[in-house]
Amino acid sequence: MIDIESIVAMTTRFVQQNQTLAPAVVFGLAFGESLALISFFIPATVLLLAIGALIEASGLHFFPIWLAAASGAALGDAISYWLGFHYKDRAKTFWPLSRRPDLVARAEDFFQRFGVWGIAIGRFFGPIRAVVPLVAGILAMRQTHFQVANVASAAVWAFAMLAPGAAVFKLMGY
Repeated sequence: MIDIESIVAMTTRFVQQNQTLAPAVVFGLAFGESLALISFFIPATVLLLAIGALIEASGLHFFPIWLAAASGAALGDAISYWLGFHYKDRAKTFWPLSRRPDLVARAEDFFQRFGVWGIAIGRFFGPIRAVVPLVAGILAMRQTHFQVANVASAAVWAFAMLAPGAAVFKLMGY
């Protein structure tokens, strides 16, 4: 069985050895992290923080990697919204959500409480991160409101995932 440390080591080694693919890898991680139903299986937060450290340590350029992370996250949430909007309550019966009705209920409560701000705030809260956009679609939130919150929060989230690692290496003088 592969543990999280092995996954981080393999991924960072791959990015370091294939720097031109770094934006594509980061896009895929952020997309998977934000896509309902898939996000449960991808340890993207840890991987993105580790790749953030590689940005400074390996001389990678921050902007294309940040843009890839923001784009992947925004697209993942947009598709999650579409799934909810298209399938409505049936989306709650899809695996693995069908095994976590508590998570869906928490996301619904969160969304009802915060509305459009819930899209932006929810991006930063672990397990409900990818379920909130799905719920927004199920509850037929206006797409323009959703997309503004989605894109803006994706940009901030991507920065929050990548910048700390890059900053630590810079501060340590590496």
